[in-house]
Amino acid sequence: MWPLIMFLIVVVLAAVVLARNVVIVPQAAEYVVERLGSYSATWENGLHVKIPFIERVAKRVSLKEQVVDFKPQAVITRDNVTMQIDTVVFFQITDPKLYTYGVERPISAIENLTATTLRNIIGEMELDHTLTSRDVINTKITATLDVATDKWGIKVNRVELKNIIPPSEIQDAMERQMKAEREKRESILRAEGEKQSKILVAEGNKESEILRAEAEKEAAILRADAVREQKIREAQGEAEAIRMVQMALAESIKVMNEASPTEQVLTLKSLEAFAKAADGKATKLIIPSNLQSLAGLAATFKEVVSDDKAGK
Repeated sequence: MWPLIMFLIVVVLAAVVLARNVVIVPQAAEYVVERLGSYSATWENGLHVKIPFIERVAKRVSLKEQVVDFKPQAVITRDNVTMQIDTVVFFQITDPKLYTYGVERPISAIENLTATTLRNIIGEMELDHTLTSRDVINTKITATLDVATDKWGIKVNRVELKNIIPPSEIQDAMERQMKAEREKRESILRAEGEKQSKILVAEGNKESEILRAEAEKEAAILRADAVREQKIREAQGEAEAIRMVQMALAESIKVMNEASPTEQVLTLKSLEAFAKAADGKATKLIIPSNLQSLAGLAATFKEVVSDDKAGK
């Protein structure tokens, strides 16, 4: 009985020991393993078994990019202005062995190195240049930290200046300056708006005058065309009337010629035409030189009339 119990105890202990020494390394991580206190290997992701009581996992290292937000650091510019600057560092562990054995407390080392580098860079710049050169400062700090941390198995991807806090009196001066700039821009925009409005009004008036002038010109042209058309129609009407009169006269002459009128009839027609000319509004009247023939015409007319009455 006791041998069976002891066997079961040994089996259970072996299973526990085996379970405690089976290591699964997750994705994006590496484990630094020591054997009897010395570096042995770096395990990548997957299943691993360590030797009990001889090997141990000294460091579990994440290969993901990490972000560290450091507290504000006091720096002095070249023109002796003290201000507070806090930074954000983005880094990634590239060599777990160097990261484990290269430096004690690597995050603290990066923070101190960042503060020192920042003081050196800002110390060579004036306040105005510092406030407007964040990209330049970020690039310089990143390059310096990347070189310095390479021996620690760390790669600094970038450094960002999160806040630049100048002294309160300089902040007040900057706020007043920004307020003045805003008021200046507002005045300029208002003046530009008024100028543009006047230009638009002037353009509108000019366009209106042009349209009015064109309308008057078009109206004058239309009136002239109407007068010309009226005169043309009147002239055409008069010409048509004259043509019709001439046609009627020609027709009457034709009829008279076809009727073979006597000398007395022709004389009578001449007398009627003379009578009509005398009754007209003409200021001049030409009397025929053969006035004696008029007496003959009168006698002839009398005879014609007498014959006409006798016949009735």
